[in-house]
Parts: sequence; structure tokens; C-alpha cells
Amino acid sequence: MFRKIAATALVVGLALPSVSQAAKVKIGFINTITGAEAPIGENLTNGVTMAIEDLKKKGIEVDLTKEDDTGKPEKSLAAFEKLATRDNVAGVVGPYTSACASAVASQADKYKVPILVPAAAKEDITRKGYKFVFRLNAPADVYSSVLMDAVLTLDKPKTIAYIYESTDFGTSTVNTAKEYAKRLGIQEVADERYQKGAPDFRSTLSKIKSKNPDLVFMVSYVVDAITLMRQSKEIGLAPKAFLGGGAGFTTAQFLAQKEISNLVMSSTQWTDDVNWPGAADFAKRYTAKFKKEPTYHAACAYEAMMIMAETASKNSGDRDKTRNGLKSGKWNGIMGEVKFADYAGFTNQNNHPMLVQQVQGAKYETIYPPKFATKKPVYPFKWK
Repeated sequence: MFRKIAATALVVGLALPSVSQAAKVKIGFINTITGAEAPIGENLTNGVTMAIEDLKKKGIEVDLTKEDDTGKPEKSLAAFEKLATRDNVAGVVGPYTSACASAVASQADKYKVPILVPAAAKEDITRKGYKFVFRLNAPADVYSSVLMDAVLTLDKPKTIAYIYESTDFGTSTVNTAKEYAKRLGIQEVADERYQKGAPDFRSTLSKIKSKNPDLVFMVSYVVDAITLMRQSKEIGLAPKAFLGGGAGFTTAQFLAQKEISNLVMSSTQWTDDVNWPGAADFAKRYTAKFKKEPTYHAACAYEAMMIMAETASKNSGDRDKTRNGLKSGKWNGIMGEVKFADYAGFTNQNNHPMLVQQVQGAKYETIYPPKFATKKPVYPFKWK
């Protein structure tokens, strides 16, 4: 009788999934954990943390190796080489910044390690034909075009000024903005680039003010975004619209600056009120866990990790098979429908629709496209 019970218990034990039996998969995660972009990097880390928890509930246990590149391409590249050769990961999620992602992308095919970029915008990342490089987020050209499209539903602006950091992200985003504005017949009246972390923009902003532009388009990370808006208010720069190219203009830190963030429009990859599967629930769980609302960076990192880990696990950690799985797969989660396609010169690029949000009443509200809008846009801009 004892043997019968023991045998039955063994069969039941083998039939039930357990932590020890869960499919383990090695994944690398390169992020800016310290350094100037750490406030945004924190959002990506939080998104990945939630993904690891949700994957475990699905029976996928991730052996995650985190690497901090501090926002420097050389450190990001060294981290990737370590993950590829010493840690033998099945795939990599990251890096965050465009400069770091560009550096890592250049070596992905050499090591035959699939990487899934969650939020870096520079177009070239997926324009060089790399087979092992995939990108979830929309590239730089969409950051600017969606903002201008939103404004065109409200007005016919004639002039635009650009102020942006002289990084891969800033330069690539503004270059595409210029091309799009030219096609729309919007005249450029100022082109001002700056070194990231500059303490004083007043003279540059005064030059822009003298041109009286209808639109001011800005590309900056958190600290510079706040400084630009604070000093714009100080000198009385008041265009019809301030347009922020994602990044620093979409963060909790920027939103908290109530006297300067109000009515700023920014492009974003994600909001919690879109009707993509699980988006609202993700936002609710994220806020409860981390005591703050998620940015699009958190959502991008979450979905990127879910896709990479599920695909790698399904293919037993084999890098080539994981790469092929990413290429052929389709997903529909908190970032909407995802498919890595080749189009318009891009390779393995998800054709992701971007949104426009505006700060209204100390909250980010989705104002464009109309099918996702929760509020009507307030236009033209006025200081509080």
C-alpha cells in the first residue's frame, strides 16, 4: 500500500509544475542604472522587475544578469561582450540610450546574440540590416511627426524653433523633425544644439524668443527638460506650443514641476489609458508596487523582457532559434500589436504607433490620436 501511495505521489509530483522544474533561461539586461539618465533607467529596471515576476507565474524562470552602462557606449559594449562570451545569455534586452544601443547593435551579429532594444530612438539602430538586432519602440522620425500631426488638427503653424542636446538621440530626432516640418511647409527659424547637462540656456532661449516661433521643439533628458522649461518661463518665451520629444518630458520628475510643465505636449510610446491588452492593469500594479506612475520606458522594458524571455524559453535558450522566433513571431500585449518587420529601410523594426500627451492639471492626458484621447488639447500654450 505504501509503495502504491508513493508511486502515485511521484506521478502527481512529476505532472505538476514547480519552481525547480520551470524552464530556466539566461537573459542579459543592459541599462543606465547610474549616471545622468538613471532617473529614466529606474523606470526600465522597474518594468523588467515586473516582467520577471509575471514570467515566473507563467512557468518561465529567468536567470537575469543586469549590467550598468552608466549611459556610456564603451561600458555598454563591454557589458554586452561579457554577456555574450562569459555569461552565455540567450538574448539581451537593452540598452536604453541611443548611443549605447548603437554601440551594442554593431556587435550583435558578430556574437550572434539577439538583442531587443526597448526604448532607444536613433533610426540607424535598425537601418543597417543587422540580423540579430530588434527594436520594440517607434524610431526617431515618429517622435516628431506625431507631435506635428497633433498640432495640425488645431492650427496651421508657420514657424518652428529647435533646441536639443547634441547626442545621438537629440540629433537624430531633430533631423527627422526638420524633414517632416519642411514637407508640411513649416519654416525653421532657429536650430540650437547644446551639450547635455549645461546649466544655463537663457542666452540660447532668448535668441529663440527673438524669432517669435509658433512652435518650440525640444529633445532632452530629465534634468535638461526641467531646466529648459524653467528658464523659458523666466525669460518669457511663450510659443503657441512647446513640443517635447519624449524622454525627459514624459517623466514623473518633469510632471512634478507644476509651475513649468503645464500644457507641454510630448510624444510617448505608451500611456496607461490606451486600449492595448493589459495596459491599464500594468499601470495599476506598477503604481501599487513602486508608489509612482509608470512612464513609457517602464512599459517598453516590461514588454521587451516578456517577448525576449518567452521566445528564448520556447527555443531552449538557443540563440539562432531565438532570433528566428523573434523574426517570425507576433504578440499583442501592453504595447499593442508587436511584429518585427522590414519596411522603409528598417530591419526587424516594430511599426509602433506613438501617442501625444499633454500636461493638464498636474496629470499626463492623452490628446492624440483621437481614438486614444482622454482629453481635448489645450491650445495655444499659456504660462500659469
